[in-house]
Amino acid sequence: MEQFLLKQPDVIEWRADFFDRVDDTEQVLDVVNTIKKVIGDKPLIFTLRSVREGGHPVSLSDEEAIKLNAEVCRKTAAEYVDCELSNDPDHIRFLRQAAADCGKLVIGSFHDFNMTPSREVLLEKITAAERLGLDVAKVAVMPQSLEDVLTLLGVTLEAKRRVRIPLITMSMGKHGAVSRMMGGVFGSSLSFAVGALSSAPGQIPIDDLKTVFDIIDRAKGSGGNA
Repeated sequence: MEQFLLKQPDVIEWRADFFDRVDDTEQVLDVVNTIKKVIGDKPLIFTLRSVREGGHPVSLSDEEAIKLNAEVCRKTAAEYVDCELSNDPDHIRFLRQAAADCGKLVIGSFHDFNMTPSREVLLEKITAAERLGLDVAKVAVMPQSLEDVLTLLGVTLEAKRRVRIPLITMSMGKHGAVSRMMGGVFGSSLSFAVGALSSAPGQIPIDDLKTVFDIIDRAKGSGGNA
């Protein structure tokens, strides 16, 4: 943390599915509180990714994972928890209420590490997050072609106009790297960069990503029509 804090990230995510003691709630809470102590005011996303959506294998059931997220809301200062939209709707509603009671926010996420679903499917995933009362909608998909990347960016632009909650979208892998750099132009609120080790294919080192964002910001403020 001390190493990547020097790179000045805006938000930090802890992927708890890589933690060997993830089945020990008190240990997990201790780590979250330690991270928050070190990073201070920077927002923290607590993420426990399931194997079915590209995560590291863990011994927890879906229900146990949801309950752990709720405990993170109740007993730590983490601002966000990630909840996969593939969870049981009752479990999602349980976590949404637990988070709301503590003033925390829930990211409703969908991942496909094999393909890019159709425009209609992606829009449904995003609108489902809003319909379930979640605070942010996230979609991350794997493109098989540059056309798939255009699909993701087009969906992002359309969803920005349709939903009232913030969006996080990205296309993964080598084809999708451009979406991590340009997603904000189309309506994505956040991009994930490499601090020390990558957690998804196509992630870009934070120094490089910050340089790209600076160039885009300066170009958008130049007064041109592009």
